[in-house]
Amino acid sequence: MSRQVKERLKKEVAEMKNQFPGFRPGLVVLQVSLVLSLIIINLADPTDFLKVLRSIVAVNENPAVHGLIVQLPLDSINTINAEKVTNAVAPEKDVDGLNSINAGKLSRGDLGDCFIPCTPNGCMELISQTGVSVMGKNAVVIGRSKIVGAPMHDLLLWNHATVTTCHSKTLDLAEQVGRADILVVGAGRAEMVKGEWVKEGAVVIDCGINHVPDSSKASGKRVVGDVHYPSAKKRAGYITPVPGGVGPMTVAMLMKNTVESAKRFLQAYTPGKWNIDYTKKKPQEPQPSDADISCSCQSKPIGQLAREVGLFSEEVEPYGTSRAKIRLDALKRMEKQPDGKYVVVTGITSTPLGEGKRTTALGLAQALGAHLNINAFACMQEPTPGSCFGARGIAVGGGYSQIIPLEEVCLRPFCKRDFKIYLIKWNVNIFQHIDPRSAFSLQVLFDLLVPLRRGQRSFSPAQLSRMKKLGIEKFDPLTFTGTEIRRFVRLDIDPDTATGDLFFLMGVCAVQDPGSLENEIMAILSLSSSVEEMQQRLAKIVVATSKSGDPITTEDLDVSGPLAMLLKGTLKPVLMQTVEGTPVRHNIQTLSNLLFPVFAVTESGHGADIGLEKFFNIKCRCSDLRPDVVVMVATVRTLKMHGGAPPVQAGLPLPKEYSQENLKQLERGCCHLKRQVENAQAFGLPVIVAVNKFSSDTHTELELVCGQARQAGAFEAVQCTNWSDGGAGALALAEAVQRAAKLPGQFRFLYDPQIPATDKLRTVAQKMYGAKDIELSPKAKEKLALYTKQDFGNLPVCIAKTHLSLRNDPMSNFMLPITDIKANAGAGFLCCLTESVSFILHIYIYNIRTRYINTHILNLRSA
Repeated sequence: MSRQVKERLKKEVAEMKNQFPGFRPGLVVLQVSLVLSLIIINLADPTDFLKVLRSIVAVNENPAVHGLIVQLPLDSINTINAEKVTNAVAPEKDVDGLNSINAGKLSRGDLGDCFIPCTPNGCMELISQTGVSVMGKNAVVIGRSKIVGAPMHDLLLWNHATVTTCHSKTLDLAEQVGRADILVVGAGRAEMVKGEWVKEGAVVIDCGINHVPDSSKASGKRVVGDVHYPSAKKRAGYITPVPGGVGPMTVAMLMKNTVESAKRFLQAYTPGKWNIDYTKKKPQEPQPSDADISCSCQSKPIGQLAREVGLFSEEVEPYGTSRAKIRLDALKRMEKQPDGKYVVVTGITSTPLGEGKRTTALGLAQALGAHLNINAFACMQEPTPGSCFGARGIAVGGGYSQIIPLEEVCLRPFCKRDFKIYLIKWNVNIFQHIDPRSAFSLQVLFDLLVPLRRGQRSFSPAQLSRMKKLGIEKFDPLTFTGTEIRRFVRLDIDPDTATGDLFFLMGVCAVQDPGSLENEIMAILSLSSSVEEMQQRLAKIVVATSKSGDPITTEDLDVSGPLAMLLKGTLKPVLMQTVEGTPVRHNIQTLSNLLFPVFAVTESGHGADIGLEKFFNIKCRCSDLRPDVVVMVATVRTLKMHGGAPPVQAGLPLPKEYSQENLKQLERGCCHLKRQVENAQAFGLPVIVAVNKFSSDTHTELELVCGQARQAGAFEAVQCTNWSDGGAGALALAEAVQRAAKLPGQFRFLYDPQIPATDKLRTVAQKMYGAKDIELSPKAKEKLALYTKQDFGNLPVCIAKTHLSLRNDPMSNFMLPITDIKANAGAGFLCCLTESVSFILHIYIYNIRTRYINTHILNLRSA
């Protein structure tokens, strides 16, 4: 009989596979035992009970599993509340039917909305296959357990039988059995029901499993049921044997419940599709402030959002109710999933007021998710506290395209001031061995670096790595000679090559180059996708050069380990949401990994000439992720400035030229847009121009910009009102992004990292900035020769320059001056400084047609 059920289930699973290729019902059996079994959880430690509950929660949240059973009894040396364990199983995955919710539904007759325990369900299947109708029959159930007796009573009752429940204490048990047309026995007592008790022609279902002595068996025991089978067989119309009766049917019912659970799952969910509860906001007139909008929006609990996007509870670390950090375990779990579509939002060179690039990115994510019902994630860089209170606004979007709650966006995992204090503390106990003025003897320093622990001295992994570079093939500190001790202790640093940070840490002089170490660490955090990768990068940070020309790294100083411990938590992305409930990932890193098969909308700093170039040539090369679409944000007021309008200043009203329609001026400014589109197209991707609409823009001006963008080769140009309309205002942009993402990938880097560094610099200067060539200072040439000797010449280049100095005039014939070069070996690129980051700048914005020169004086200090 169980074979017929299995054949029927095979057909149902085949139908599901035809509908969803690759889909397969999943079942997990959780067994708590002190002996080897399918899943072993040792409860010798009472705290392991929590581990059982965590394991159940993980299975509950796993969409690939549709059934979970807990094998009872729970075998442990500690007392375990079995009801708590079974009730921890999600009702929709409780294919054993032991959860109190399923039991309650069965008790009140909701048979179509619950899972029925497998053994009683199997008994009903056996009865149905006899052809005997249950309706109106006298049924007797012996036993009252939650697993068999109680649910069997409910099943027979709701199938219209007249049911009597008996047990071992029933006084007239034989008389009750004699009246039964249907008898189900599950009392757990060997052969307690005698054959002469059974009514002639009755259906007898024996659920008992008992072991009785039998010298004829090799084991000395044999298995019998609760019914005396030889005598009962003579009177019963149908009877199940033990073993081989109810047992196989119970397994078949377990499979049936699992298949049914999978069916229900497919009815409610589409594989690979999120079930997000979006909140489409109705804009108010007049529009409230950004802060008022944020306060008026009720964000959903962060745990709910995490579940909606497929994260497990154990992968999320809540910080209050509206934000959480995502553990890096989620990366490992989802690394085999295919990458989604990758959209990067950049812009033209903007005014000091900002033109809404981040607002557009968030509006695009909302349009894709809440309005087009596509899995969409916004991946934003976490704003610094300074940018949150700057003239550009709150730096987390604006209007109806912002991250909420506004006041909780900045979850700073890394404070430069605190980090500097940590570094100062390392001065005395770590950096003495590199200070030539140290009063300690070499032996004393060696003993400090390799301390005595439990009567032995041993080298740390960082010290072993340093010894390998020094060619010292010894592992026992006691065997070191005086020369080897000196080579190990003294780093022989050339003082002229040490960075300001190193001097600061040593406490021997003032800071000469503030911020360089922090900047490289920030870059490492942005480029690392795992703790291991971060540790490797931190160990490669070059802080000086030895007198023999070898690089001195943080690993040589034995501080890369403490650095990694200090920064470990910063890699976890922060999960929040937009006004419309679209998920947002943000942190120091813009995007470390594409976690989900979605549209991931991210951003690059500044314009296409500087921010996008670095994003592609450094970030994408490192992450091995290839973008699909570029969205370039432009505004009428910015293009007017590039066309000759007076410069705007933060905190002051816009000059009147910006509120007046001047198509000639705007058309001149579109030459800048054309150049930035060409910059983005140099990487082989389709470019969509998003014209962020302001209230002062006229329809003619907006159409002119869109037309000029299409003439420049943009895939599409659309108007956006996402600040005032939320995702609905970026719907046209989202549809254009959808179409562009379907194009075959043609992404390419701007240069091959194996070519000489001067050629890489020249390529960027000519193709991105419009320069004739580069001009290396004597210092830069000297540094470049050193880094080439140290095998850093094949690293990508990062040109540190102002984002406002793009030159469009091919007749300007300017040279890009490179004043200094630094090897950010940990981050994995050469940082090339220009004059624009060292002095007060005179920024010249050129126009191709008129060669109009608009001079801006900006006080820009070193980054």
